[in-house]
Amino acid sequence: MQSSQPPSRWKVILAFGLVYLFWGSTYLAIDIAVQTIPPALMCGVRFTIAGVVMLAVCALTGRKIIYSPRQLVLAAIVGLLLLMGGNLTLSYAELSVSSGLAALIVAITPLWFLVLDSLLLGDHHISRRGKAGLALGIVGLFVLVWPQLQAGSVGRRELWASISLLGGSFSWALGSVLSKRWQSGMDVFSATGWQVTAAGAGNLVFALFAEDVYHVKWSARGLGAVGYLVICGSWIGYTAYIYLLEHVPTSKVSTYAYVNPVVAVFLGWLVLHEKVDGYILAGSAVVVLSVILVTSAKVKGKPLSEELPAVEAAGD
Repeated sequence: MQSSQPPSRWKVILAFGLVYLFWGSTYLAIDIAVQTIPPALMCGVRFTIAGVVMLAVCALTGRKIIYSPRQLVLAAIVGLLLLMGGNLTLSYAELSVSSGLAALIVAITPLWFLVLDSLLLGDHHISRRGKAGLALGIVGLFVLVWPQLQAGSVGRRELWASISLLGGSFSWALGSVLSKRWQSGMDVFSATGWQVTAAGAGNLVFALFAEDVYHVKWSARGLGAVGYLVICGSWIGYTAYIYLLEHVPTSKVSTYAYVNPVVAVFLGWLVLHEKVDGYILAGSAVVVLSVILVTSAKVKGKPLSEELPAVEAAGD
């Protein structure tokens, strides 16, 4: 169920900007972190710290953080689908495949959004213009990473990593759509805190079974990357993302999957002095055009009486 009050336009624009910028930069930070810290342990530490601090801040600022068991379970499911099923998979995949190939595979996420949004919500129908923008975004990403695909070879390990990214992108889209479907009166920031905390616990349990604690090599560089992921990826980026899911159709929110790789490429050029060629410039231009088409497309909504009812809380 959508909020009765329309969101502030400048807040929506700011939230999009934060997701585009900070999540685009996390590709680089994850790559640095997993070089010395195993993925599950890295995600567990990152999300546990982020979630606990978020809940503490909510409590100190007077926000409600105690909810019914049903509400907390729903928040935990969303958090695990997003930040374990989606983010942990990406972290493991970046041990085997290039960030460019990973970005291309993750680009299927907006298509999962369209399917799941229609099946589980049924209240948004994006226009042909918007669908054309989504398709154009995939073309732009293909152009963006074509040189890497052409120059590299994909072995068995890379193949399995690529397949896992397909599952991870589906898990991320499912968690995002359920987050919108299961709105049940929780404060958006408190709900985010519980989601992140649940994901942190889930990743730590997985890390224990995978014996990640025996393979970690703590370093200033790795810890710095984790710190950046906590602050910019989780506290700022993830909170902005959940805010957008509360107020904007998921088909438009999903444009981050197109913009993030572009941001990652240009940050690589700026920070690591990586080469920027004609393919990158052309692909980036196509991606920007696709985002303009999607975000400016009209989204038809069903009358309120026809909307699927939200999952209500069992009690406060």
